[in-house]
Amino acid sequence: MKLWKTAPKSIALGALMAALAGASVAMAGTGQPSDWQLGMQNPVTDIAEQIIQFHDMVNVIIIAITIFVFILLAIVIFKFNENANPTPSKTTHHTGLEVAWTIIPVFILIIIAVPSFKLLFAQYTYPKADVTLKATGNQWNWTYQYPDHGGFNFTSIMLNDSERDALIKKGIPAPRLLAVDNEVVVPVNQVVHVIVTASDVIHNWTVPSFGSKVDAVPGRTTATWFKAKQEGVFYGQCSELCGKDHAFMPIAVRVVKPEVFAQWSEAMKSRNRRRAKEIIEKAALEHAGAKVAVEELQGAGQVASNK
Repeated sequence: MKLWKTAPKSIALGALMAALAGASVAMAGTGQPSDWQLGMQNPVTDIAEQIIQFHDMVNVIIIAITIFVFILLAIVIFKFNENANPTPSKTTHHTGLEVAWTIIPVFILIIIAVPSFKLLFAQYTYPKADVTLKATGNQWNWTYQYPDHGGFNFTSIMLNDSERDALIKKGIPAPRLLAVDNEVVVPVNQVVHVIVTASDVIHNWTVPSFGSKVDAVPGRTTATWFKAKQEGVFYGQCSELCGKDHAFMPIAVRVVKPEVFAQWSEAMKSRNRRRAKEIIEKAALEHAGAKVAVEELQGAGQVASNK
């Protein structure tokens, strides 16, 4: 009788652990690359989701065409070689075949074009901004400004190993070649417009999980936008060859609750950088703690399943 009463609880706990284990796999590569990852980083914006869907659809078409051509080549090799077909056909034209190999590719291109145009329209239709961010590429770092939140600005530079170690000791994850001293901070579920330019040579502002990738050109302004649906820190890198330290100018965007963003932006406007850093470190610790809790639950679920 006791076993009957405890069984539903055990089943529910097992289901929760399995769901969390599945979430672990699904979240691999969110915000930064992960070991042995295949494919793109997991999306946290609608645009990034559409990019991945389009990528997957085109891959299916490419693979299908490749298999079809391979089959045709195999037929030619085995059916029309000299031994199997000593007297070859003299046919040089076939109206039906020529119409087919003209019309079918046109239909394939239309199938690709429709979602492609839809994606381009979504990328370049800018919703009303909740936050505007100006990103300026320099050799070799990024300068950021918040023109609609008091106009404060800061420079974001990659952390060296000793600075990373200091953060890790506090319990804040700091991936090598990606962590920076001053992260971009934006609110979750709000539209952010990014105005992008450069002060010297061409750079590129790229955050894969946002589906954002735009050139930073000296003397010109380009733009992108995103609306992150998930809290956390999301990394990118300059994706345009810009000189000897091109590999060392990462991008780090911290997505936080709107109230945390309000506190941080007020501290930055009042030039209280120390207070602003404390706010972000607290948010980073809370996020890191949540990830640790999930990982611990996943580990417990795996142990239970092994038993």
